[in-house]
Amino acid sequence: MNSIDHYLEKITPVDRSILKTLQKRLDAQTKPLGSLGRLEELCRQLALAQGSPDITCEKKMIFTLASDHGVVEEGVSAYPQSVTAQMVANFLQGGAAVNVLARHAGAAVVVVDVGVATELKMSGVLDRKIAFGTANFAKGPAMSREQAETAIMTGIELALNHEFDLLGTGDMGIGNTTPSAAVVSVLTGIDPERITGRGTGIDDGTLRKKVEVIRHGIARNNPDPRDPVDVLAKVGGFEIGGIAGLIIGTALKRKLAVVDGFISTAGAMIASNLNRELADYFLLSHLSAEKGHGLFAEYLGKRPILDLGMRLGEGTGAALAMELIDAAVRLYHDMASFEQAGVDRKKEG
Repeated sequence: MNSIDHYLEKITPVDRSILKTLQKRLDAQTKPLGSLGRLEELCRQLALAQGSPDITCEKKMIFTLASDHGVVEEGVSAYPQSVTAQMVANFLQGGAAVNVLARHAGAAVVVVDVGVATELKMSGVLDRKIAFGTANFAKGPAMSREQAETAIMTGIELALNHEFDLLGTGDMGIGNTTPSAAVVSVLTGIDPERITGRGTGIDDGTLRKKVEVIRHGIARNNPDPRDPVDVLAKVGGFEIGGIAGLIIGTALKRKLAVVDGFISTAGAMIASNLNRELADYFLLSHLSAEKGHGLFAEYLGKRPILDLGMRLGEGTGAALAMELIDAAVRLYHDMASFEQAGVDRKKEG
């Protein structure tokens, strides 16, 4: 049976020499050099991940991973845990924000149960349930190390078993900004108060309590920041691990992952701490309005594509970013060169 390490060892560094061919094409198009800004950067990122200047993003897929969290017992969310399963039903009926935006982007949405606290008897959901939610990390580890490894392996296998050019990450789980903040606090050493936000819209008193719950959980469980799997097991969530695995699997297929917001970026941080080469195989779709997300991006050395004040999750930011990537690819392939259009180039000297 393959292990996480087995897959990590297969991650190869990107070949930056291909950028010369891609850049030559971009520079020959009817525009001033570099005038399409980040759209040109998106072409470069896609080419590096795909290992070819002949970039494509025809097939787009968003994985929305759903899981519950025992830490909601501490009163850290404005919504009851029952909403997780209810929203899964909404995804399957096509009525959630991610469904609407994915349809607009031409992306399929794959809904996966990796740890919803109730038995889901719904047609269309992929059953990859690891447990009926995590344990309350304020009282002990969120999960066993074996479960943490299973979560990551689940994401890897989901990516390997589906065909796509672009993979978007998404999440659903009441209370999941709490483990996400805890994971990032441990990995970066940043105090929880600087990165913990209001999540579903909690008031000031609940926010203060949420910060203290995170501090207490980290102190109680003492996760090792040098071991991302230990961090996931001690204070994380099944969907966070699954998202880390999706990024690993995407890299193995030499494709590009479009990471959503706060929770998805926590998963990306676990992945990048497992193997630094993975940083070239994902980008951040948007800057979440959730407090601290900018620090996540800074730690990863990434600049999010969009900043729309969003903090919904589900894969909504990934869906929007996919449209810009699609636009960049169309420009790259369809825009005329100076020679084709009979347009004079910039004068030399």
